[in-house]
Amino acid sequence: MARYIHYTDPNSEDMMRDLEEIPRCPGICFFMDINRSTDIKYQGGLKDWGRKLNNTFNNLLYANHFQKHVVKGIGDEVMLFIPDEVLQKKTSNNTCFALLEDIYAALFLIKNHPDQDLYLNCKVAIHYCTEVHNITFFEGADDYYGSDIDLTARLMTKCVENRIVLSEKFYIKVVNDLINMGLPMETGCLARVSERFMENFRGVPVSTAYRVIDVQ
Repeated sequence: MARYIHYTDPNSEDMMRDLEEIPRCPGICFFMDINRSTDIKYQGGLKDWGRKLNNTFNNLLYANHFQKHVVKGIGDEVMLFIPDEVLQKKTSNNTCFALLEDIYAALFLIKNHPDQDLYLNCKVAIHYCTEVHNITFFEGADDYYGSDIDLTARLMTKCVENRIVLSEKFYIKVVNDLINMGLPMETGCLARVSERFMENFRGVPVSTAYRVIDVQ
């Protein structure tokens, strides 16, 4: 559970000591956004867009058991975080490669489902985070803060419909999983991964390497 930070003294020495003691919490951050979710609210009633959002979230989150890792939702965009220690304790789908395959499969089903009136297309950004802390400034809430969380949000600016944007740090974790399993680099959705791109994101002092996978 997140460490709750709340001190009324803005220069509290106890607060400084408390913050210094909070360890980093490495793990995988996802941002998932449902495309055109605003448009459809003007085109139909709740029965229409509510049904599509329900179906889409079911496919994105519940079918892959990601719902336990949802940290927050903003409109129709959700942030998820899976700490390393949680991923390692899973008995199945406990690698970065498996997580990527699950997400790709969910987007593929949505994009290619024979009934195109059931779902809304999505876009996803993924980053492997080391600069992150499990803290919250709101009592009773679970949350994660850190420069790597902000970077994951920046990666969303490179997303379009039916695309997964993955940081190079996450891509390297996936490649290492394939090496450990003795699988070729073109296994699964990695057969569609792009070359490496570089970007200078707003507020990030160094260039960021990333790749994309467009769902076919």
